[in-house]
Amino acid sequence: MSQVIPLGPAARMLTTREAATRLGVSLRTVQLWVEADILPAARTPGGHRRIPYNAVEALALSTGLGGDTPPSKAAILRKGRLATHADDMERVEEPPRGRALGILLVADDQHWQEQCAAALSVYGPAVELRTAETGYLALLQIGQKAPDVVITHLELPGLDGIAMLRTLERCESLTNLRVLVLTDLTDSELMRKGGLPSCAEVVRQPVSAEAIALRVGRFLVGQRASR
Repeated sequence: MSQVIPLGPAARMLTTREAATRLGVSLRTVQLWVEADILPAARTPGGHRRIPYNAVEALALSTGLGGDTPPSKAAILRKGRLATHADDMERVEEPPRGRALGILLVADDQHWQEQCAAALSVYGPAVELRTAETGYLALLQIGQKAPDVVITHLELPGLDGIAMLRTLERCESLTNLRVLVLTDLTDSELMRKGGLPSCAEVVRQPVSAEAIALRVGRFLVGQRASR
């Protein structure tokens, strides 16, 4: 839920389009980050989101994100592109076909990351592997470029795996995302923690990196068969 923040006369506020342009991500990603409290936001009387310029700049500097500097409102008006509520409805573009299968591995264990990278290397350029150590960093990576498959542990520092997946579940443009959850928790223990999104497939630990690579291989075959 968007935070309620004062809109003082000296505060510079950005529309979601301006924030997305500055960070180099989609409008839907900015919405996702607001819902996850990564970015604070207020709403105008008309229900439009407004994000503090300073918060956007701080996120850009701390994460290395960055697109174009947001244009002034006068410049937008000159080009006839004044942002409206319809801007907030733009969806994340679907990943194009005919490219490598994008994998995001989320784990706070460098040795496990290295094992998985070695096991997946057998697929060569057919698989593109990225890694994130926390749920927060995973959301940032997904916002920059949506993967085809997320492989995640649940025990993560800061934003844990369940909270990360629940945040993703609220983003309808990612409903086709495949998710493998690696955990030793039982079904009842997972339910007590709030449960997992319906798109998540549970893989019980301990599990080898080679077994994960076999599952990825099935995803890869399925992707090629669908072309």
